[in-house]
Amino acid sequence: MLHRHPFLSLLTVAYLAFVGWVTLTPGSEAPTQSELVLRVLARLQRYHHLEWLTYDRAEYLANIALFVPVGLFLLLLFGTRLWWLAVVAAITLTSFIETVQRSIPGRVSDERDIAANTIGAVIGVVVGLVLTLPATLRRWAAEDERQRTRELAGRR
Repeated sequence: MLHRHPFLSLLTVAYLAFVGWVTLTPGSEAPTQSELVLRVLARLQRYHHLEWLTYDRAEYLANIALFVPVGLFLLLLFGTRLWWLAVVAAITLTSFIETVQRSIPGRVSDERDIAANTIGAVIGVVVGLVLTLPATLRRWAAEDERQRTRELAGRR
């Protein structure tokens, strides 16, 4: 898996390092707790149709968005036949992150984060399955053709 896709593997490791930096940095140094984030959110809330966007909701949506690429990268590494393994790996990863956060100062472990991260990863897996569907269908057709050729050759 990793040796067949070295660039994808490197990209996945780099993104997972980014996720680790965002999720495992102590609370006082976390990149998510900046004045800029709060100012942008306050500006967005000035629009009537975005008043519902509280900090908690924005954080929940950000958790979903953060894990969409995780699901996509894991699916591409494991392959479409093992899509379920990408989901299991993503759930394991998010559970690990939330467990480790309990021991990091200023971080709060929350079941909603596990749900949001899992939703994001599943969205990433589904997007990956949809994007790779044409190639998967071509591969299946080629496998069927090879099987028919073998069967015809065996009858002679």
